[in-house]
Amino acid sequence: MSRLMECVPNFSEGNNQEVIDAISQAVVQTPGCVLLDVDAGPSTNRTVYTFVGRPEDVVEGALNAARTAFRLIDMSRHKGEHPRMGALDVCPFIPVRGVSMDECVLCAQAFGQRLAEELGVPVYLYGEAARTASRRTLPAIRAGEYEALAEKLKQTEWAPDFGPSSFVPSWGATVTGARRFLIAFNINLLSTKEQAHRIALNLREQGRGKDQPGCLKKVQGIGWYLEEKNLAQVSTNLLDFEVTGLHTVYEETCREAQELSLPVVGSQLVGLVPLKALLDAADFYCEKENLFVLEEEHRIRLVVSRLGLDSLSPFNPKERIIEYLVPDSGHEQSLVDKPLCTFIREVGARTAAPGGGSVAAASAAMGAALASMAGLMTYGRRQFEHLDATMRRLIPPFHAASAELTTLVDADAHAFQACLEAMKLPKNTPEDRERRAAALQEGLRRAVAVPLALAETVASLWPVLQELALCGNLACRSDLQVAAKALETGVFGAYFNVLINLKDITDGAFKDQAHQRISSLLQEAKTQAALVLERLEARQE
Repeated sequence: MSRLMECVPNFSEGNNQEVIDAISQAVVQTPGCVLLDVDAGPSTNRTVYTFVGRPEDVVEGALNAARTAFRLIDMSRHKGEHPRMGALDVCPFIPVRGVSMDECVLCAQAFGQRLAEELGVPVYLYGEAARTASRRTLPAIRAGEYEALAEKLKQTEWAPDFGPSSFVPSWGATVTGARRFLIAFNINLLSTKEQAHRIALNLREQGRGKDQPGCLKKVQGIGWYLEEKNLAQVSTNLLDFEVTGLHTVYEETCREAQELSLPVVGSQLVGLVPLKALLDAADFYCEKENLFVLEEEHRIRLVVSRLGLDSLSPFNPKERIIEYLVPDSGHEQSLVDKPLCTFIREVGARTAAPGGGSVAAASAAMGAALASMAGLMTYGRRQFEHLDATMRRLIPPFHAASAELTTLVDADAHAFQACLEAMKLPKNTPEDRERRAAALQEGLRRAVAVPLALAETVASLWPVLQELALCGNLACRSDLQVAAKALETGVFGAYFNVLINLKDITDGAFKDQAHQRISSLLQEAKTQAALVLERLEARQE
């Protein structure tokens, strides 16, 4: 798995296209950096860049962008709606894949120190990299903005973490740090700036101060007016979308706007968004409106519609969702993304992986997919209209399980690879042998966990498959029969893979527990598959 860190520098220029492009090129030309998004705002006079790469490459990319901005941006002439205090206003480092928050903190420190030393500018640390509690949040550091910075730097408590305590008029100051994924989400209003800001104050966690907190946790907010769009926005930052989601911010804004008799006319995402944030919103609207929407593409389309994400410009999921831009498999293509004929050829090649574990997972995934298909061939048809509510309940478990089991195709191969890597470790000294033995035991446990997860997932499907066998479209009888046997075959494969890996595990209690569980799951699979076939055979046309 490739290690991936994200950097989202915000530069105080949103109108001069030559400057915007020059900064983009500085990132693009940095080896190892991939520029994912450039979001320029004329009214805010600010451009948000998003790029990813290995931690060491991302730091270099950020420095190259800052060097370019130092030549081209003059903060003494800057005007814009967005709060700011520097030419490179803020530069956060964010973990994406295979990178810890501690590593992001180290990158922020390295970047801040090098930026201060090279350009001679003040730099502050915030977020997870903050050295004092008073500097943890960006608004606290940025209070007073650029205009108050000269006096602020004279105060001992506002001495920068790196660089001089002197005011650099053309640059201002830069804030850098480490944080979780932040979503910049703006809701459009046909209102004044003051009305939008009133709503923002009611929503944001900070509210109007300690005595008047807002109603949404982990949300920052401000109201402003976009002259080029002729509308106002409640501009928010979601600091943790799993605490407060997009749909919550949007619905609460609508509620506040309704109380003021103000129309909400869609919304805008600035930069990139995690897939889960949109799927969480889809879950909300599906439950709220009692909708039956399975496919990921359709669920995203639903959210784009409900939030009005394409109200100001087209919203292309392939360009805005970070998982779609940065595949999880890194340079090596995953097994499940390869054509079927290629996968089969690799299974048949003279290599240990992909092997029986991956084939078992693929078999089970196809079994779940077949059951989902049979449900969908029943749902929405006039002759089975009386079963619509039942199918809405039965189909989702198969759909979800199919996706989950598909991931185990690659997970099994990776687990086996971990065991091979452990076996290659040196064993020259007692310490070497101890490390090698520990790594091998951990690898074997992972190699047991994957097929065990497969069998557990299949076990959750038997009750719904039994019900589907009793009422599903009989034109799909053979599909359901194959589904039952494919799921059973997957569990057989899981059973044998668990046993082969348990053989060399030294933890007796773990071995006994895992052996007992997989044996029970296999017996259940044999019994349940036979019952599904029996019920299908008993049904009349």
